[in-house]
Amino acid sequence: MKYAAFILATSLISTPALADFRVTSQDIRDGEMMASEQVYNGFGCEGDNLSPQLSWQDAPQGTKSFAITAYDPDAPTGSGWWHWVAFNIPASVNSIDTGASGSNMPEGVTESRTDYGSTGFGGACPPAGDDAHRYQFTVFALNTETLDLPADSSGALVGFYLHAHALGKARLEGLYQR
Repeated sequence: MKYAAFILATSLISTPALADFRVTSQDIRDGEMMASEQVYNGFGCEGDNLSPQLSWQDAPQGTKSFAITAYDPDAPTGSGWWHWVAFNIPASVNSIDTGASGSNMPEGVTESRTDYGSTGFGGACPPAGDDAHRYQFTVFALNTETLDLPADSSGALVGFYLHAHALGKARLEGLYQR
């Protein structure tokens, strides 16, 4: 009984801290359609393919680094679509600028392979005629300074390590349809 009371007390203490961790964007509004700036330029889509501005705050205590993923669970692949996977973001960083993917990411960041087959941000590009797809931008607060993974790692492999080291995560979901 004492153990159950300890678990309950611990969960009540830590839950509000995790609830405070959040991500916002000047480019994407949660639950709203994304602009052409965040749309891929290729595969029949004509956008600017710029990674969005993201800011996060109130990360869980003990955070040693961050990671960002952009994922479309509605892609007709049976396994979704990884649009962006960036990790080893220093704990001192709490925002990235619009178009940062590529040469303007903080020093030491690794951007791994997307499902487009290249590294860096790959914007929204759902099949024409599909219902709106959800694009989930997630910032992970991690308990390790680095993930020792190569830049050609798949989104699924990186995702495995992100979940294994996550202290918390914050999500922002944009929509897009063509």
